[in-house]
Amino acid sequence: MAFSMAGGGPSGPQINVTPLIDVLLTLIIMFMLVVSMDKEYQEKVQIPQPPKDPASEPTPERTVVIQVVWTAKNVPPTVKINQEDVRWDNLELRLAQIYLKRAEKVAFVRGDADVDFLYVADVIDLAHHAGVQRVGLLTKGQDVAGE
Repeated sequence: MAFSMAGGGPSGPQINVTPLIDVLLTLIIMFMLVVSMDKEYQEKVQIPQPPKDPASEPTPERTVVIQVVWTAKNVPPTVKINQEDVRWDNLELRLAQIYLKRAEKVAFVRGDADVDFLYVADVIDLAHHAGVQRVGLLTKGQDVAGE
């Protein structure tokens, strides 16, 4: 028995992969077509619908500004949502009603200079519980469009 290490002699069998690649590409295309036709993998789109009766529903203001206004020394400050007075007990409920139909859940909080930050923090906490996702703080001299 002798082994040849050099390249002389007949070559071994080789596999022709060209037809296998054609079959593979065909299977990939068929898989992509089947997946694209499946109802489960389609894009889900929400198209905004116009209101049924535009005269009956007033358009809500785009920007919601919650103001914490200083009143007296030993009295909790008053709260206003877009210049509308709101009681502390009803603040979370009122915010939940406002943000129930909104896609953009952003609110701005403005506190007077004399108000303790504790009250501003309470407003931010109640806003988060009511469904507001982002809360911005307004400082002195900043105005928001629509206010």
